[in-house]
Amino acid sequence: MGGQVGDTMPESRRLDRLTSMMRRRGIVFPSFEIYGGVAGLVDYGPVGATIKRKVIESWIDHWTSWGDIVQVDSPTITPKSVLVASGHVGEFNDYMSECLSCNSAFRSDHLIEGLHENPDSLSGEELDSVISSNNISCPKCGESDWSNARPMNLMFPTTIGAMSSGREAYMRPETAQGMFMLYPSLYRHFKQKLPFGAIQTGRGYRNEISPRQGMIRLREFNMAELEYFIDPEDPPGRNELGENEGTMVEMISDPEGEYPGKHRISFRDALDKGIVRHPTVASFLVRTYDFLVKIGIDGDKIRFRQHAGSEMAHYASDCWDCEILGEYGWIECVGIANRTCHDLESHEAHSGTNLLRAWRQFETPRKVSKEVLSPNGSVIGPIFRQRAGEVVSAISKLDDTPSSMPFILSLEDGSEVEITSEMVTLKKEEGNVHGEWFTPHVIEPAFGIDRIIWHVLDHAFAEDGKESEDYVTLRLNEKVCPYDISILPLFDKDGMDVLAESLLSEVLAIRGIQVNLDSSGSIGKRYARADEIGVPWAVTVDHSSLADGTVTVRNRDNQQQIRVTAEKLITHIENRDVSSLF
Repeated sequence: MGGQVGDTMPESRRLDRLTSMMRRRGIVFPSFEIYGGVAGLVDYGPVGATIKRKVIESWIDHWTSWGDIVQVDSPTITPKSVLVASGHVGEFNDYMSECLSCNSAFRSDHLIEGLHENPDSLSGEELDSVISSNNISCPKCGESDWSNARPMNLMFPTTIGAMSSGREAYMRPETAQGMFMLYPSLYRHFKQKLPFGAIQTGRGYRNEISPRQGMIRLREFNMAELEYFIDPEDPPGRNELGENEGTMVEMISDPEGEYPGKHRISFRDALDKGIVRHPTVASFLVRTYDFLVKIGIDGDKIRFRQHAGSEMAHYASDCWDCEILGEYGWIECVGIANRTCHDLESHEAHSGTNLLRAWRQFETPRKVSKEVLSPNGSVIGPIFRQRAGEVVSAISKLDDTPSSMPFILSLEDGSEVEITSEMVTLKKEEGNVHGEWFTPHVIEPAFGIDRIIWHVLDHAFAEDGKESEDYVTLRLNEKVCPYDISILPLFDKDGMDVLAESLLSEVLAIRGIQVNLDSSGSIGKRYARADEIGVPWAVTVDHSSLADGTVTVRNRDNQQQIRVTAEKLITHIENRDVSSLF
């Protein structure tokens, strides 16, 4: 956690102080506050929106640096047919219990947290039993009169088009389906060669029954997902998991599996021992950890928890949650799932297309023997006359022999004819096969950006007693700081303001550098404001600056100060190595 808490600041109040600071400094606000607010929605202010943008940019850079992963962007409105095929219309539910006294609704599993090790895995009847046997009271009115738990679909319905011609649709609950729809284009883009991946960032929508915990559980949220398409017979990751594959982390494996319980283990050993069963999943565990640490998450407060079979998503054969420890306890922030071929096969079946496959070339041709139907022209000719050629051609193009006779044969014009056993002869043919079509498997890391931002802020939030006052420093990693530099004229007069403006213009001209100028209040208060929003370097323009062109550069984390020329400072800002001045 970021820093020590002074004696005047009891740890139990840290969450309140953190959220208060976030509002005070323009990081995150409740949405529509002047109208009473809406649960599950938040606004990012000027500082927060910049932090969010930098987190997302860091995430995009992290994954696209692999070389075989590209960024795409698909609509947030999704036709119902797509989500029927994916299973969301039938499966994307949470159980809801209603208080019959005050008519408030709550997620059933939230009501029994602490009473069951995995309440999310329970059926409706099991949830009712735990609620009843523990005499759970309503969080709002205190009564204990509950309806039976029932499933509620979490998607927001909408309509594409007007009036009766409108098409049923939903606001997307995930970005994944858009990327599955783009698979044929991605396959062409990567020259018909696996593995490859696509990433997408943007908004998702889930009509949460009882949003809570601020940025942790939202109805409209920012997500970032990666779909990585692989050949299941040749999965990446066997030899190389990533630079930090030897890092020791806590893993909690499936309580119903072969290796239940907690393990303090390296990623490599977890794969080699079978705790993590799939090499590509293991690789994504490593690279997820790398990203989180890179943006300022404390590595000692990261753990990975494997889903039990009873809580697995309908599309997954295996899933690991990356959980981060903060003021709300351990919170799932990333899910890494092996979605197998579920989505592509389902969309192929529902759409009738055959474009969601990949070609596997054999190293050496394989000899195969198969049964084929040979048309008997002497029988077909007199029966079908002028159409005999069409019938013979259609029979010759059959991939599979019919299971019984007679059978119905479809012709190119859409018409159908009946084929009897006298019209064809069953033969065996031998030949060489050079490859085969198959459905790729998909490994998916899905990141909750808002939850990650919350924990970045939580881990960076440091409270120190300074000159008998409570002093807050947001020790953000430079990759996600809202401003790289704060320029502070000692006085807003006597030419110091002009020099500060000139320096501001020079820094603004440097691509990718965020800078602000603060001339309001005492220099101490301005240092404090910069520290509180995480600005790593504060530059003071004073009387000496007017005389010799030097400025004072202050380090946020240790308050160390040095004097350098403005010209030298600009050079180090351009090179992104201001720290080397100290």
